Amino acid sequence: FSSWLPAAMAAPTPVSALVHSSTLVTAGVYLLIRFNNLLFDMFFLKFLLLLSSLTMFMAGISANYEFDLKKIIALSTLSQLGLMMSILSMGFPDMAFFHLLTHAMFKALLFMCAGVIIHMMNDNQDIRLMGGISLYIPLTSLCLNISNLALC
Repeated sequence: FSSWLPAAMAAPTPVSALVHSSTLVTAGVYLLIRFNNLLFDMFFLKFLLLLSSLTMFMAGISANYEFDLKKIIALSTLSQLGLMMSILSMGFPDMAFFHLLTHAMFKALLFMCAGVIIHMMNDNQDIRLMGGISLYIPLTSLCLNISNLALC
C-alpha cells in the first residue's frame, strides 16, 4: 500500500509518464526479479503473495472511488505492481519481467493520452466532465482504449 503514488500526480503529464512507467515505480520490482534466487524463502514468498494481493485489491477499490483521471491511472499502476509482485511470489520471474516491460510501454502511452485529454478539457482532470470525448479526439481515445486494454 502506498499513499505517495497517487499524491505524486500533481506533476506535469510527461513527468508522470516517466516516473510511473519506467523508472521509479518499477525499480523495486526489477531488483526483486534480478535477485529472485538469492532472497526468497517459502515464508517470504507467502508473505509477499499476501501483501501483493492486498495491494491489488486496495488499489482497485480506491480507483473506483476517484474522479481525478491521473489519480485513477496512478492507482492502476499500484494495482499492476501488486500483480507483478504476486506473479513473482508464485515463482514466475520471467512472466513478471515481461509484465514489467509491457506495463512500462502501455502506461506511458496511457499517461500521454491522458495529458492530451486533460489539455483538451482546459486542464480539467475530473472524469465526470469528460463524456463524449471520443467525438472530439477519436485517435487519442482509440490509443487510450488500446493501452487500457493492454493493461487488463
